[in-house]
Amino acid sequence: MFKRVMPNGEIQKLIITEETAKIRPYAVAAVLRNIKFTKDRYDSFIELQEKLHQNICRKRALVAIGTHDLDTLSGPFTYTAKKPSDIKFKPLSKTKEYTACELMNIYKTDNHLKHYLHIIENKPLYPVIYDSNGVVLSMPPVINGNHSKITVNTRNIFIECTGTDFTKAKIVLDIIVTTFSEYCENQFTVEAAEVVFPNGKLHTFPELAYRKEMVRADLINKKVGIRETPENLAKLLTRMCLKSEVIGDGNQIEIEIPPTRADIIHACDIIEDAAIAYGYNNIQMTLPKTYTIANQFPLNKLTELLRHDMAAAGFTEALTFALCSQEDIADKLGLDISATKAVLISNPKTAEFQVARTTLLPGLLKTIAANRKMPLPLKLFEISDIVIKDSSRDVGARNYRHLCAVYYNKNPGFEIIHGLLDRIMQLLDVPPGEKKGGYVIKASEGPAFFPGRCAEIFARGQSIGKLGVLHPDVITKFELTMPCSCVEINIEPFL
Repeated sequence: MFKRVMPNGEIQKLIITEETAKIRPYAVAAVLRNIKFTKDRYDSFIELQEKLHQNICRKRALVAIGTHDLDTLSGPFTYTAKKPSDIKFKPLSKTKEYTACELMNIYKTDNHLKHYLHIIENKPLYPVIYDSNGVVLSMPPVINGNHSKITVNTRNIFIECTGTDFTKAKIVLDIIVTTFSEYCENQFTVEAAEVVFPNGKLHTFPELAYRKEMVRADLINKKVGIRETPENLAKLLTRMCLKSEVIGDGNQIEIEIPPTRADIIHACDIIEDAAIAYGYNNIQMTLPKTYTIANQFPLNKLTELLRHDMAAAGFTEALTFALCSQEDIADKLGLDISATKAVLISNPKTAEFQVARTTLLPGLLKTIAANRKMPLPLKLFEISDIVIKDSSRDVGARNYRHLCAVYYNKNPGFEIIHGLLDRIMQLLDVPPGEKKGGYVIKASEGPAFFPGRCAEIFARGQSIGKLGVLHPDVITKFELTMPCSCVEINIEPFL
């Protein structure tokens, strides 16, 4: 059992001032008395702090730990925040004093500490802890003072944890004191320290709170998929440092959660521990009661079949980004952005990724622009999703699976794109002609196409897309120099 004891003399106090509120408002503290370090124990102590800093403290952003040789200091301690130019002390492993501003510049090149500077760098005040003589213990979360550094010969350790997350600070303190109280003269005892909050409230730390939880044995058996007696389950949990006993009707297990197990939040964490102690490999494998075999999504199956035949027709597949700039889908194609019904990204990282694409054509034209050195003709295709705003959907948008192909050569090659459309329709079993279920093309206009060189495709009684020769303006805007024809259709109606 871990115990918190009161000191023989005066209790160590840590006073938090209100200046800390805006930068790192919380602090907790404790004392380890008469500890015996060896080289290995000391290294382990430092390593534990480093591990905690990386994981639960989230690279010191949530909590920063400071451990000090108490015999070199005199309480009470004050945790406050000051202007960087007003903080001056000798940091760990340095031989002279520096101001906080100078330290920030020095540590910019320090491989270990440079990762923590950003936490306080741009704040008007920096957090700092003093003892009653004005000695600096630490400037969290960056560096401790050299005056109170601990060594293998240190006997009494003052531990302070400052942070932006009070719960995590208490957990981190509990972990350190429970792990190393084993090496104190009175094993497993931790001397209390008092923290005075800015509102005047007194708190004594570490809390070392034990709590009891109840879990039914049949629930553990059911969730893990085993058949163990409640007595055996209690033994398994006790092996996992969760002292357990069977109570009540013989099916209830009472579990004591020690302060070392901050990871136990819910009954499912206890059940997981039981499974670990039982051994995952010892759980009998069974076939699930419901037996299902996965099927390919019909739209993906159609896409896959079309891909092979497009390649067989001599076209090369391109895979382009689903996000693009507003210019690509609007200005460059002679459209207004509001007419495209495009889904905009509220916080785009780059100008290239501002909207979800509403057509596959810009992606293919940009691919051609990046491959102008390749021998002509360039024949590319892509079958992918486009995204369009749709107020009838719960997410406000919907995807359509489009097929787009382009032909880029010294001559426009409209007949090649038209031939490709006929081949696609042949594969989809859609006959030419107006009759039910057939397809036709009708003369049309579009801002992206050359006047009189554009046609709309109708299949099964609905418009599915367009084909034609691209307008010279579109070609120059995509930094191309040769004529280009394209076809883009929606393949969903053919499922």
